[in-house]
Amino acid sequence: MQDNIYTYLKFVRYKELENWSVQYSINSNLNFGRNFELKKIGSFLTRNKTAITVEDNVSYKRVTIKTNNGGCCLRDELYGKYIGTKQQFVISQGQFILSKIDARNGAMGVVPLECDNAIITGNFWTFDVNEKLIDSHYLSLVTTTRAFVNFAEKASNGTTNRHYLQEPLFLSQKIPLPAIDMQRTLVSAYNDKISQSEAFEKRAAQMEQEIEDYLLSELGIRQKSYTQAEPTATVVGEPQMEYVVSNRQREEMTDAYHWGDEIKKEYRYLKFVKFKEIERWDVVYFTQKNSFKGNYENIPMNECINSFMQDFQGNSLRIETSKYPENSYQYIGMENIEKGTGVLTEEKIIKGSEVKSQTVRVPKDFFLYGKLRPYLNKYWYNESENENIVCSSEFFVFSIKKSINPYYFKYYLSSSAVQQQITNAYRGARMPRINEETFKAVAVPLPPINIQNSIVEHISKQMEQINGLKKQADNLRKEALEEFERKIFE
Repeated sequence: MQDNIYTYLKFVRYKELENWSVQYSINSNLNFGRNFELKKIGSFLTRNKTAITVEDNVSYKRVTIKTNNGGCCLRDELYGKYIGTKQQFVISQGQFILSKIDARNGAMGVVPLECDNAIITGNFWTFDVNEKLIDSHYLSLVTTTRAFVNFAEKASNGTTNRHYLQEPLFLSQKIPLPAIDMQRTLVSAYNDKISQSEAFEKRAAQMEQEIEDYLLSELGIRQKSYTQAEPTATVVGEPQMEYVVSNRQREEMTDAYHWGDEIKKEYRYLKFVKFKEIERWDVVYFTQKNSFKGNYENIPMNECINSFMQDFQGNSLRIETSKYPENSYQYIGMENIEKGTGVLTEEKIIKGSEVKSQTVRVPKDFFLYGKLRPYLNKYWYNESENENIVCSSEFFVFSIKKSINPYYFKYYLSSSAVQQQITNAYRGARMPRINEETFKAVAVPLPPINIQNSIVEHISKQMEQINGLKKQADNLRKEALEEFERKIFE
């Protein structure tokens, strides 16, 4: 039959039709180069299903496979009595593993030594690798390519968000298979750049810790410990009642109670709180409530705030963007801010018709701070002239008084001094959060403006270096993958 070229029509031989999916048939060709022979993945991978019954009194390692090609890593270790699914499978170092649910999001990799003999549920697949034909790390790199992740998306079926990778399609997909020595050379070149990238990232992380140490030192805050213990006097009683209270507490309680021989014991694990002073029924709140002292006066966050989301120039900042469907907005969601740095990961521009009605306008010189526990260290300072910036209603939105250096305030927001206060105060079991009252009560040490400016100058110089290191690290990671892709796609 004469071969014709069609713009919108694709022919597939019946004997090669592996899936009745138009989307798969159109996109199964990954456009690999012709320098290497193409082989089916199933020709060097064999599914391994080593079953195990989880026993209550045995400790088991469990793994997770990170999306976006983050690889396989140890999740935790638990005794079997805490593990609900009793029928699981054992994995071994060097096997290739993937999540059949998240393979379409790049959740694949090689089992590392730390995960040897771990267990997995049926939602994960492991394969023994024929190392004579393919290096397992080379295979992992091939599956990190954008083309392969796109294939995994096309080869995943399902009627809900839980799309499952189809094993026959995965095993029948062909990939380039150079000689084993060439595979290892490609892997080594990739790893060299990744090692350089990790060195830059490590140095950046060290400098970030140095900034934290410097800030707390300048403020006179004792690092990592914000609850100041009061002097105590210990009187030994029965072993089961060796508790301690402070001298001040004992004096206060003596005024109200007859101590007698039994009550006159010091308590190590018991804390007394006057009923009139109870703010909330929360043991953690009372045992860990912060009262840190430093070189400067602490004032509540509320006294730093100039305008809050409900009282901006007498009007609420809340806006129903759906009423302006054709307007373009820069939308900031929880996922758009890098945790702990206050850096936007992307500028997401969408139409008003695409934004949820529960949004808040973010004027210039306003701050954002997350209300929910997973996002409590997500904050951002708006320096943009864009008047159409809106954010999720799960942020507090506020401006601070002009007498405070905004960058000093921004750096303080990222410190563990703030995080510890927030952690001690959030409420809720399934989705812990902080309310407006709690947020406004956060203690802020406020040095004179010249000290604030000095702190900002020092940290800004450090941040400039950190950003440079992170940029170099990102560039090296991109270069590593791009160079690998050029070898197998050209």
